[in-house]
Amino acid sequence: ENNNLLLSTPQRLKCNKVLSIFCFYHFCVSAGAGGWSPIISDRYQWLEVDLGERTKITAVATQGRYGSSDWLTSYLLMFSDTGHNWRQYRQEDSIGSFPGNSNADSVVHYKLQQPAIARFIRLIPLDWNPNGRIGLRLETYGCPYTSDVVSFDGGSSGLLYWLTSGLKRTSRDVVTLKFKALRNSGTLLQAEGQEGLSLSLELERGKLLLLLRKGRTSSTEPQRLVSLGSLLDDQHWHHVAVERRGSHLNLTVDKHTERVQIPAEFSHWSIEQLSLGAVQSEVSQKPVTSKKNFNGCLENLLYNGHNLIELAKNKKQQVTISGNVTFSCAEPVSVAVTFTGPESFLQLPGTTMSSSGGVSIGFQFRTWNKKGLLLSFELPQQGGVAWLYLSEARLQLQIHKSGRALLELSAGASLNDGQWHSVELNSRQGRLTITVDKEERDSSQASPSFPVTVENGSQKCRNLFSVFQGCMRLFTVDNQNLDLIKVQEKQLGNYSNLQIDICGIIDRCSPSPCEHGGPCSQSWTVFHCNCSDSGYSGATCHSSVYEQSCEAYKHNGNTSGHFYIDVDGSGPIKPQLVYCNMTEENTWMVIQHNNTELTRLRPFTGVNQYSIHFDYSSEEEQLLAVIKQSEHCEQELSYHCKMSRLLNTPEGSPLSWWFGGPGAGRVQTYWGGAQPGSQQCACGLQGDCVDLQHYCNCDADRMEWTEDSGLLTHKESLPVRSLVLGDIQRPGSEAVYRVGPLQCHGDRNFWNAAFFDKETSYLHFPTFHGELSADISFLFKTMASSGVFLENLGIKDFIRIELSSSTQVVFSFDVGNGPLEVRVESSFPLNDNRWHRVRAERNVKEASLRLDELPVATQEAPADGHFHLQLNSQLFIGGTASRQKGFRGCIRSLQLNGVTLDLEERAKITPGVQPGCPGHCSSYGSLCQNHGRCVERANGFHCDCNLSAYTGVFCQTEVSASFKSGTSVSYTFKEPYEMSRNSSALPSSIYSDMTLRGENVSLSFRTNQSPALLLYVSSYYREYLAVLINKHGEENTSNLFISFFQIDQNAREDFNLTSDGEFNAIKSLVLGRVHESDDLDADLSRLASLGFTGCLSVVHFNTISPLKEALLRPNSSPVIITGPLAQSNCGSAASANSYSAENTHHLSGEKWRRHLTFNSIRIDSALIGGTKLLYLCIFFTGLYL
Repeated sequence: ENNNLLLSTPQRLKCNKVLSIFCFYHFCVSAGAGGWSPIISDRYQWLEVDLGERTKITAVATQGRYGSSDWLTSYLLMFSDTGHNWRQYRQEDSIGSFPGNSNADSVVHYKLQQPAIARFIRLIPLDWNPNGRIGLRLETYGCPYTSDVVSFDGGSSGLLYWLTSGLKRTSRDVVTLKFKALRNSGTLLQAEGQEGLSLSLELERGKLLLLLRKGRTSSTEPQRLVSLGSLLDDQHWHHVAVERRGSHLNLTVDKHTERVQIPAEFSHWSIEQLSLGAVQSEVSQKPVTSKKNFNGCLENLLYNGHNLIELAKNKKQQVTISGNVTFSCAEPVSVAVTFTGPESFLQLPGTTMSSSGGVSIGFQFRTWNKKGLLLSFELPQQGGVAWLYLSEARLQLQIHKSGRALLELSAGASLNDGQWHSVELNSRQGRLTITVDKEERDSSQASPSFPVTVENGSQKCRNLFSVFQGCMRLFTVDNQNLDLIKVQEKQLGNYSNLQIDICGIIDRCSPSPCEHGGPCSQSWTVFHCNCSDSGYSGATCHSSVYEQSCEAYKHNGNTSGHFYIDVDGSGPIKPQLVYCNMTEENTWMVIQHNNTELTRLRPFTGVNQYSIHFDYSSEEEQLLAVIKQSEHCEQELSYHCKMSRLLNTPEGSPLSWWFGGPGAGRVQTYWGGAQPGSQQCACGLQGDCVDLQHYCNCDADRMEWTEDSGLLTHKESLPVRSLVLGDIQRPGSEAVYRVGPLQCHGDRNFWNAAFFDKETSYLHFPTFHGELSADISFLFKTMASSGVFLENLGIKDFIRIELSSSTQVVFSFDVGNGPLEVRVESSFPLNDNRWHRVRAERNVKEASLRLDELPVATQEAPADGHFHLQLNSQLFIGGTASRQKGFRGCIRSLQLNGVTLDLEERAKITPGVQPGCPGHCSSYGSLCQNHGRCVERANGFHCDCNLSAYTGVFCQTEVSASFKSGTSVSYTFKEPYEMSRNSSALPSSIYSDMTLRGENVSLSFRTNQSPALLLYVSSYYREYLAVLINKHGEENTSNLFISFFQIDQNAREDFNLTSDGEFNAIKSLVLGRVHESDDLDADLSRLASLGFTGCLSVVHFNTISPLKEALLRPNSSPVIITGPLAQSNCGSAASANSYSAENTHHLSGEKWRRHLTFNSIRIDSALIGGTKLLYLCIFFTGLYL
């Protein structure tokens, strides 16, 4: 038995030899000639056709074997120029297989999406008729292909073209070529012009770079304009085109194009010389030997339509040839093998015992995986085994015996970069060495106590490590090359599930499928996008994690603050940080610039004009998108002046102006509060300027200070870009200007809605284009149990989102691989007439569906399949083309790939569909807190906080104030009429509107004072109700009308009253110091005169909020304030420290008409501040009728 070397052995796989017959056909088998059928039908067979010369192949046709049940149902196509180094043809860069036949007679014709240029064609059967064998008649279609080729040896060989007037550039420069690289780095082309400006195309680690240099010195660092392509050193032809139009340049590599902007000095740049293959010396203008020189072939090199290779072949005067340049493309034969998965292995013969007692093994590999077994062999003399494998992208060598590691070595780093890496393993004279990439000198050595040899011994394929997926080539054993073609022909070694004479590596990250700058990484089979710092989410970083406006944040329950907004969702505009002001009925988006403060100007000697430029915190495209999306935008523009004129007169030239609008802005000669083009200020429009002969106050040119201020609201003129002030040079002139931040409110997209009242009604829009990535989001509400939200059809492809049942939403589509569905099931009914949000996304990796805040459902896309979504019908919203299963209800804020569809405008002209959709409180009313009332608006809702003790956009902000001992807030209740002087007693009925049958009292307090009066309510009958903090041990037996009482999160307590009565004719409610305390007993009167020191917050007495009235509406409410009272946030949770001696406590109570008794409530003194136990008491006393 021969000694064996084992490569990439899968776990527990027996290496048994498989006998098969390989048939080579170097001619086209035409229809009707019987056809080709190998003896053995398996996937190791192929049919190869030699066309005699390189040909442009445009189509293939297949047919089964004549008069039989033998035909193929699917197959692969390979192409090659030399009969080696095959390349698999792929449709859409993903589909590798072609559909075959369904019988032996019909012809299946397939037109190649991109013509293939090759001399050899190889067809590999994948599947065939299960009741027959492999059988095939094949025809190819194409046309002759001619080309001019030049090759460079990577040394000093090169071409230099001096561009004469006949070759000088026209209105644009275009360079096209094809190249085949034998080395992964080198300069293909360099174009030089005046003043040392140059552009170069350079191959670097298999990627093509377009570089720009300024200056002729080699020390000048080049500027990288763009990088395209990957794995371009695969010894296959690649197409390149460089086109320059003015200041823009397009670079195309194969099918992918990038557009870049070049510096302004290149817009009038003229190319003087072109160098190919070798870097030119700046001194001698001769090629120099360098690793930067290109090793490979160029084909059909054209500059502005001129064939430069033909000029060189004809030895034209303007061409200089240096070094070993040939006009053919000879390439070395290098047979690679591809390990595709767990079942792949290659078993090669080893060596016999050499005189030196050592071993030498070498090979090259490339992969994307960090882990995988590369090679293993047994050590029969030691009874051990050697493993050479990748671990965390480093090369590791382990020698094991009886489960114990006798030796470990490691070398290399980042070996999963897709590049070819060489490995040498040598054992000579007692020293073991592994070397990775010899030129990099990365090696590791050891001196084992035993010889490392590969000798006779039982060999079994086993693997204790991850399987290797990648390519290998250039195998040597004891410096002898191993012929892998013999392995393929079963003359040498053994193998299984290998692709021989092809490296099937694919760069799934070139071009990157990751959007919005998300870094792409990959393994052999999948790619991964890291979206953590991009502001986007999903498999390809497609969908934004931010809302599109402040309005959307508000309806998620947020309050004022800084937020990132993404105005176009998944579109190209980046997220921006803005301030969202939600304290008013309108939600304002505030975008700052570099100078929003009042700025004083004084006369400048020799300066006639003063110019100010404003830089905004948002980028240009972000600003314009915000303005377009908003319903209203404004910006304050003010000018305070003293002998400094502003606009002069409408008939004269303006002395000052500003620029506003897109880009640098257009000149604007009107001021804030006036109309565009009027050359007026606000006072001129209103007719109340200080001098009626002028249209601006400042144009009166007075010695006194005056001002012209107002809001700019014309959206086409916003934002203000710069300001030019022209009358500041005179002695005595002074001015102060201010340009406020840009403020916008209203979201045209968020509330854009349509109501579908019939199942047969729908809206239609142009075809949706989401070939590679598509995201769809909208809100819906309905009372129907099913209906189609959206549908777009193609010839075979389609995309659809529907409510399939009252609890399920389905996202379905077909891109050519068969229908796929993603479903989300809800535990609650969706036809509850409340808004529900749907977000669907489909990309090349997966499809996802999200409903409200339920977990996301996903469906992976096939690894090898179609991925272009090709639609051609109209897009139907709320229905289908068949008018069946239509949707009844409302659809709102419908966006496709970040673009909002204007449902309302289309609904206005469509029968059965109404624009807009009212009834938002059913969905958003719960956002109104603390007794706030939800009020419907045409676009959205508003929280009315009039009946709440709180304020804010959702009635969630506590109204708090700091009290001093002399502070008093007295709220006077409305008196029904003036009491008669002679009345000694009045029937209680005259106070019926002020007679309370129940009290609701709530407040929050924070104090160190004890005892203290928190709240005092008096009546015209000398009755009163008091809430106070009483010291522990001081008993009081006053009667109460409170049935339960709760402090903070303590348990609710119930109490009994001793009598049944009513609190009649309420007169006033006092917080803090009580000035009128004649009706109180001595102790309570003394306590009332001390006042309250601390914080009171959210005081609520039945429907009255006295503290809120005093702080927010002191001039329009029946409130009298004496002493210092300052609004603060002392009552908020953020201002309270649970470990401090003073904290905020919440108190609430309610009266029920039943007999209750109460003395006091005991609470821990630590809650109030102090060292003693305290009692919180509520007193009621007075005359009962």
